[in-house]
Amino acid sequence: MISDPDVVALLYLVTIVCFIVALRFLSSPKHARKGNWAGGAGMLVAIATTLLLDGLGNWVLMIVGLAVGTVVGVIGARNVRMTAMPQMVAIFNGVGGGAAALVALAEWHTAIDPARDETVSVVLSALIGSISFAGSAIAFAKLQELLSGRPIVFPSQNIVNALVLLGAVALGVAAIAGVEGEWVLAALIGLALLFGVMFVLPIGGADMPVVISLLNAFTGLAASATGFVLDSTVLIVSGMLVGAAGTLLTLLMAKAMNRSVANVLFGAFGQVQTGVGGPRADDGRTVRATTPEDVAVQLSFARKVIVVPGYGMAVAQAQHDVRQLADVLEGRGVDVKYAIHPVAGRMPGHMNVLLAEANVPYTQLQEMDEINPEFPQTDVALVIGANDVTNPAARSDTGSPIYGMPILDVDKVASIVVLKRSMRPGFAGIDNELYLDPKATMLFGDAKESVLKLIAAVKSA
Repeated sequence: MISDPDVVALLYLVTIVCFIVALRFLSSPKHARKGNWAGGAGMLVAIATTLLLDGLGNWVLMIVGLAVGTVVGVIGARNVRMTAMPQMVAIFNGVGGGAAALVALAEWHTAIDPARDETVSVVLSALIGSISFAGSAIAFAKLQELLSGRPIVFPSQNIVNALVLLGAVALGVAAIAGVEGEWVLAALIGLALLFGVMFVLPIGGADMPVVISLLNAFTGLAASATGFVLDSTVLIVSGMLVGAAGTLLTLLMAKAMNRSVANVLFGAFGQVQTGVGGPRADDGRTVRATTPEDVAVQLSFARKVIVVPGYGMAVAQAQHDVRQLADVLEGRGVDVKYAIHPVAGRMPGHMNVLLAEANVPYTQLQEMDEINPEFPQTDVALVIGANDVTNPAARSDTGSPIYGMPILDVDKVASIVVLKRSMRPGFAGIDNELYLDPKATMLFGDAKESVLKLIAAVKSA
């Protein structure tokens, strides 16, 4: 057992340093694996130190909880498909928020010292943690297609949401003012859970990366508030690190979409648009289909090819096959790069994660600002399911819901090949004008099967 407070403080300091180093490493794909190891090591030190604190009781419950959590975490992490990573991130966010709310409820009448204003921390932990838990659960359901990925809206929804949140805040103020009784915090948690559900329902699938980042920030703030309740410095600091990182990422991703966070959260973006932002075919342009053999000829004789991955690649689990196609083309002397849009996929960095799993060299992954100047000098752009982030309507159609959003300049290449199952709109609910471009052709079918056909056709070309 550890009874010396200086030793405890030193061990917790090691944990905090590990978390900071982890964030530093995670800022680059090249060192991300080291970041995961550093963060895991820090968490291991924190757990071991806490379990060895002098005077700690309830060992049986803690060991059971530790065992259950370890089994669920290991099985989940090892078995989840990379395409389902956004769902796992969402549900893990929710678990953290739910844990914070449960700690707040347990400490409500047992660990509150009015002189230290712990009531405020309990209320914040319960409020923010409950919102994060319920919101993450709905995000998981949308990503898992248990609920529609489209915005689920009803009249005066924002007003109803505001009233529910105000009710939860009023209960929190009452608790801080001295109103006693378990019902106060229980009612607060109930309203916060309801708000979390209603808060995420009107948000479309296209905005899920931003929502996941925001909910991650909420979980961090809830954990930090719980640290004040439990007088845990390491929990306070680690929670604030998560909260700050999640907030910054949320703002950066909203900026990448040229939209405010408020517009993402309250704009019901993703509703199917009728006669707005879709391809205008009244000028005689039509969608042209192509074959793997024709595309293979273009790819084989190209000098430079840019692959534009999107959610279609993730759903088809085609990342390994895309890497194989790139290897075949590079063997023919073709320069291959990948254009990564900040909000492509369903979570921050979704495309980076998938391509890293397929061992695509980091040097070939180019962010939007880096790759856009290269499109005019590119022979072929191979678009794999990336719909909204390549739509020229974002630049030219003031009536489009995505107007003003920075996009990948795919329409500036010499030839465009789009791999897509059908002409069904993307998550923004609008058609892509790129598909009517005279330089564009459509290779319909499952992305994985289409890429495998391209590989065979290129090898025989």
